[in-house]
Amino acid sequence: MNREFRKLVVLVALGAAPALWAQPAKSDKKPFQAQSASTIGYSVKDGQEVIEITNVSYEIAGSSIPGLPRDERLALRMTTRSKQVIDEIGMEATTTVEAWPLGVDVKQKPLYAVTATGDDPKTVNSDLIVISRGLEETEWWSVYKLGNGAHLFDTYVPLVQFSISREVGELRYVGLEVPEDDVKDARLKAPNVVAVLTYASAERVVREALITCDNPKLAELLRSFADTTRKVALVEQERPAVAGKPVEPARSLSVRFSENYPSAPMPRTISIPIVNGDLDFAHVQAPAGVHVAGWTR
Repeated sequence: MNREFRKLVVLVALGAAPALWAQPAKSDKKPFQAQSASTIGYSVKDGQEVIEITNVSYEIAGSSIPGLPRDERLALRMTTRSKQVIDEIGMEATTTVEAWPLGVDVKQKPLYAVTATGDDPKTVNSDLIVISRGLEETEWWSVYKLGNGAHLFDTYVPLVQFSISREVGELRYVGLEVPEDDVKDARLKAPNVVAVLTYASAERVVREALITCDNPKLAELLRSFADTTRKVALVEQERPAVAGKPVEPARSLSVRFSENYPSAPMPRTISIPIVNGDLDFAHVQAPAGVHVAGWTR
């Protein structure tokens, strides 16, 4: 598995359809140079100190980017504009990422260009762009395909990544979305809904799992950003070798809900087995009254 991890400052627009462009042949690649200005501004308005910053950077991403030729690399231009009032919680930030096949002059139309609110995005394994969307009190991230900027899923826990095979190195990515009060999907407004777990490859969402609770008050508590902390992790249990040959470990996803101080933690844990590279809903272990089932948007 030949993959690179490079930091990237980018942001991708929700609902924006990236404009795709044909890849250049190697013979079409030409030298070019580009430069962009980063700026900082300080002002005082109505007694408030305001900092406004524009940062522009260039990065190279790839190769082995899903959806692109194996040896294709992308030249990325990232422009982040932020505004922060000193001593106030939160900030405003908007970032635009533009991508060109390496060897195409960045003065030409990009392969894709997308914009959204947020900051501190990163590339992951030449597969994804992960963008921090939580500019105020609630942390959450959006996950996008690096090859074309398409949105993959959102998560309110840090992205989980692992390989489903030690021999092949086939990666999977996991996130947990907690529906907010203004969620657009009416099904997620049901009082028994707790969260949606997303299980994906670099190319697509493989499976989604809807977590529900029979007790509406408990479901509300488990959804609460102020009262509950959530954590998702991969659990591997080694198994004995067969005929002297190593065996893949038993893998499962642990989804843990813990109440915040001053309440006692009262941890509640769900275990979702992974069998043949997919989620096994038939053998889920969950607290009484909590259920996990396949779900589709």
